[in-house]
Amino acid sequence: MNMTKLLSGKSAMILVIAAISLSACKKGGLFGKKQSKSSATGWNYDDKNMGNFHVAKVKYPKAGPGLVFVQGGSFVMGAKDEDVMGDWNNVPRRITVPSFFIDETEVANVHYREYLYWLENTFSGDTNILNKALPDTLVWREELAYNEPYVEYYFRFPSYNYYPVVGVNWRQAHDFCIWRTDRVNELNLQSKGYLKKDAIKREMKGSGSDGSFNTETYLMAPDMIQGRNKPKKSALKDVNGKPRSTVRMDDGILNMGYRLPTEAEWEYAAYGMLAQNPNPRAKEKKNGEELFSNQQIYSWSNNPNGLRDNRRGSWQGKFLANFKRGGGDNMGIAGGLNDRAAIPGPIKAFYPNAFGLYNMSGNVSEWVGDVYRPMTSTDAEDFNYFRGNKFQKYYKNSGGEYERDSMGRLKKVDISDEEVKNRSNYQKNDVINYLDGDSSSGVFYGYGITSLINDSSRVIKGGSWNDRPYWLSPGTRRFMQETQAASTVGFRCAQTYLGPPEGAGFKEGNIFGKRKQNSRKKKK
Repeated sequence: MNMTKLLSGKSAMILVIAAISLSACKKGGLFGKKQSKSSATGWNYDDKNMGNFHVAKVKYPKAGPGLVFVQGGSFVMGAKDEDVMGDWNNVPRRITVPSFFIDETEVANVHYREYLYWLENTFSGDTNILNKALPDTLVWREELAYNEPYVEYYFRFPSYNYYPVVGVNWRQAHDFCIWRTDRVNELNLQSKGYLKKDAIKREMKGSGSDGSFNTETYLMAPDMIQGRNKPKKSALKDVNGKPRSTVRMDDGILNMGYRLPTEAEWEYAAYGMLAQNPNPRAKEKKNGEELFSNQQIYSWSNNPNGLRDNRRGSWQGKFLANFKRGGGDNMGIAGGLNDRAAIPGPIKAFYPNAFGLYNMSGNVSEWVGDVYRPMTSTDAEDFNYFRGNKFQKYYKNSGGEYERDSMGRLKKVDISDEEVKNRSNYQKNDVINYLDGDSSSGVFYGYGITSLINDSSRVIKGGSWNDRPYWLSPGTRRFMQETQAASTVGFRCAQTYLGPPEGAGFKEGNIFGKRKQNSRKKKK
């Protein structure tokens, strides 16, 4: 065999392989992208000849910036001991909390200043918006204390950058969560080419409400969003086979919204009971064990019923949280300071719990989403408990168009009771006062009349730098008006998780192999 014939044979083989590969690519096989197909209709997904219906690859949400994953489960929510005032208003009951994300730390001064910076530049023509968001630094003032340096410097001075922000009321914390959602999604869209490269820069040059990005507005009325872009190369195509200019939630690009955690979520996360399980499932093939009882008092796993580190070594005996040991004793004696913090300490200054969360006991108390009510046996919802629902819908004007408010968010209105009266799962739009004072509750309070509790009372959880140990237990709870602020109260954000409860890398449910039908004929 001469060299010419050999080369000719190799060339022919290469051509054959190339032809097969090209054909396979067109069909979506071999080196090409395999087309997925509907098991309901048999239609191909992402096929220009079948409408280009796009189905994102199954993937589970990753924790957004600053968040950690908390594996959900069952626990005893409520007080472990009688209230210090002798009022048993937090009845323990077992509930289940689905898995979720929550901030590793409290929101710090530098994070909140970033928020104010954005407001200042985006709404430069409306100073009222910035003033509404400013923390109340006067919360540091006391009639018989010299705290003026904290009034002036705690929020702004660089040495306090990573200390928890205080002086923020519930409404301000709620608005911060919405802003954070929008900034994360705005960056996601810009990095994928669905917003112009200079969109963020142009936004912060006084664009105002019309030029600011808002996630809900983008999803419901994308034409209202400025700076949208149509990437030249994108897997997302419209019915005509052209790249889409907008992204939908089902495309898997946008993050779910940041929000304040519910009281149940916060309390569950604070206990960090993962470390109390003697044999937790760490891998898919490992079963793990159920730990049914939780009676720990504090957040950490090293000494769940004590305030000091009980591990052998140099840290044995050290306080595990920032709190007030007794009257006039906020940090101990010079030369041997006990918690080494006279006021709030840095957001990562103390030992984290089993979920990796810092300062769930002590440092600052934290806002949660719930409206405050004394918990009784009538608070019967045992899955994903939350009190504070007030159902709304997006507002449309007489022309059937959405409208944006002064912050660039879509306007909303309350759903009327008439609209939901025939539903089986709820019949009222406002269920904040559910089972309060009706015939089945057995509880009668004149909220806002004979009581300090009203519909604006919000729950705060966890003790602070200026609290005694009792309040450090996650089961304890207090309230403040949502328009009030304090030097002892901060917050952290949460985010809903949608995926296997044990997290990415685990299956959902106990999946058994499909049993094959016995096709063999029985012998007669």
